[in-house]
Amino acid sequence: MRGARDGGRLCAMSDSDVAELLKLPAEEKLRLLELLWENLSASASALPLSDAHRAAIDESLAEHRQAPDDVLTLEQVLSGVRRER
Repeated sequence: MRGARDGGRLCAMSDSDVAELLKLPAEEKLRLLELLWENLSASASALPLSDAHRAAIDESLAEHRQAPDDVLTLEQVLSGVRRER
């Protein structure tokens, strides 16, 4: 798989290959996703970063630099998540 897309399908895979992957049980699809994610994360620097994502990162970093003490602890974040459930 090269990752390039053409008309909604992966260029290096045939429509029948994709159809077979879509037939996999959920557990196997999840495992495939995990393997793909591990592979992508190993070469994260090679992945393109969109202008929108770069702008969001830059904005967040600038906000943090203006108020570096305005942060939440892990416990505060988890407490908030648990309250929302």
